[in-house]
Formats: sequence, C-alpha cells, structure tokens
Amino acid sequence: MSTPMSAARFLAALKAEGVDVVEVGDWEHHNRNHKGPWGPVHGVMIHHTVTSGTQNTVNIVKNGYSGLPGPLCHGMIAKSGKVYLVGYGRANHAGLGDDDVLRAVINETDAPADNEANTDGNRAFYGFECENKGDGKDPWPAAQLEAIERVSAAICRAHGWGPLSVIGHLEWQPGKVDPRGFTMDSMRSRIKARLAVDPSKPTPPPSTGATYTVKPGDTLSGIAKALGVTVDALFQANRDRIKDKDEIFPGQELVVPKGSGLPKPVKPKVDLSQLIAAARSNPRASGQPVTYAGVKTVEAALVNEGLLSKTYSDGHYGTTTVSAYAAWQRRCGYTGSDADGIPGKSSLTRLGDKHGFTVVA
Repeated sequence: MSTPMSAARFLAALKAEGVDVVEVGDWEHHNRNHKGPWGPVHGVMIHHTVTSGTQNTVNIVKNGYSGLPGPLCHGMIAKSGKVYLVGYGRANHAGLGDDDVLRAVINETDAPADNEANTDGNRAFYGFECENKGDGKDPWPAAQLEAIERVSAAICRAHGWGPLSVIGHLEWQPGKVDPRGFTMDSMRSRIKARLAVDPSKPTPPPSTGATYTVKPGDTLSGIAKALGVTVDALFQANRDRIKDKDEIFPGQELVVPKGSGLPKPVKPKVDLSQLIAAARSNPRASGQPVTYAGVKTVEAALVNEGLLSKTYSDGHYGTTTVSAYAAWQRRCGYTGSDADGIPGKSSLTRLGDKHGFTVVA
C-alpha cells in the first residue's frame, strides 16, 4: 500500500530515470479527484489509445470524450519516446477490474486471468496511454517501448515495487486487448533489468581500446575537447582511474571512450627527390649536416630492419646510411649499380609499406 507521490516527486522520478518529459498545461492539478479517491496506489497500468498523430492523441487523453471526461491517464507515451504529462490524480483510465488481479499486484505475484470487473482501478493505478492504433499492425518504435520501460521503472523504483506491479489493461479488465503489439511479460522483463541498475551511477561509455597518456599541463576538459568527447564521458570511462575531475597527473593513462574524435595516426611522408638529394650531397659535406628531415624516418626503418645502428639514426645521410640503404636494396633483389645506396621509388615504397611511411615524388 502506497500513498501517491506528489506531482513534483513524480516528475523528478521520471526525469531521474531519463524519461523525456513534456509538461502539458496545468497537468499537476488536472484530475477527477472530485469523483472519487486516488490512492492508495499499488501499480502501473499500460494502455494503447486507438488513435494516431501525437498532438491529436495528447488532446484526446487530456480532454477526454463525450461521456468520458479527461484526463484519461497521467502520461501519454508518444511514438517518439516523449512522455506528455496531462494529468495527476484520479484519471479515467483503468475502470473496473478484477479484485484477484489487484491482490496479485499488491503481493507482487503472477496475476490470474481476469474474469470479473468489481474493483475501482482508477483509484489504484498510475496510468499511461501509448500512441498506437491498437490494430496489431501499427508498429511500436524502439524509443516508445524504451519510454514505457523507463516510466514504469521510475514509478516502481520510487515506491520500492518490482516489475510484477506493472500490468496491461488487458490483464485488468475482461474484454480489453490493450496494449496490443507486444507482451506485458516481455515488458516486465525489461523493467526488471532496468531496476537492477542504479540510474545515479551511469554505465561507463564503451572504450575504443585506445588510451591517452596525460602530459604536463593537461586538464581533463582540455583532453576531452581534443578527443571530441564530453568531460563527463571521459570521466565516466575512467572512474576506476580518476577520483576527482581536477586531479590527473602526467604519465597517467586514460581510456578513450567510444565515439571520441581521436584522430587516426597520420603516416609520415618522405619526399623521394629530397631524400635522393640528401643521399648524394650529405656524404661529401663537411661535418654531419641534416639537409632533409625525412632522412631520419628512413633511418628509423633501416634500424628496425637491423641494417643500421641507432647511433647513426641522426638525420644525416652519411656513408653509413648509404651502406645500410644499399643492404636494403640488395635485400629487395637489386644488384650492382641498382644497389648503390641511393634510394629508388620501388625500394623506398617497399620500406615505407613495411614501416609506416608514405613516399611522395
């Protein structure tokens, strides 16, 4: 047995569950309380409207029909997943139903088949109408089903109820078929799964598998901006590594959340003509001049091939680098003057493909 939530608490519960709420007019005070009591409340009831068009449906469930005044529910769940709050208090949605079903809802046990209409349901249930023609053909979009799940879980969580406190109109009153198009058992399974998760502790965003190493002067907001993610997404993905958003330190590795704009590594480019010029001029020059920065990229590849000592990976295309490149040319199958240590396009492209750089003419 539960006293109905205040309108403010009801709204807060929905929002805490992530429901996309639209407040319609003076919904907090729109009700049928002058016709009978509302409460104690025991569960949530789901309906379909047999209408189409969101605004048309909102108008109908708010105002009602001739002979059935509104509100006809507390909230209308549109196909978009938005939930339009149209009333709060007693509403004309459940009508008379089976007292055995109500006892099962109160006890949170499997409800029997409804076979009588002898108990006031408008007093005992929160009611949600769902925009659907009810013909079994009108689709139920994923966003709408998720919204049903969320509003039901929100109310159950607020009252401490379980998923068996949520029923369909067809389980309450003999002859009713709503909601038609999905089963309430499947919806209760979804609600059960949602209730097992604490919405105040967001699930960390999935990781891309990439990491970012914090550098001196970095801030979490600066890193998030560079990665193209929100600070909160970055923080949630690293809850086991970061206790405070203002406390990160150089050398710390952060997980990059999925959806980040982390740029793919760009392959360095080696200009063949500039490399050849360095290979021809550097050995004859005095000292160890570095005339083209791309030389060091090639030397690093030759080091990885085991053809050049790291000592000589200095950007100077001297005689040692010439000899190392000649060895690479011979490894590629070249002989004689074709293996003279002066790079050619074919041998350099093969070296670049293997070690991650691009050759440009």
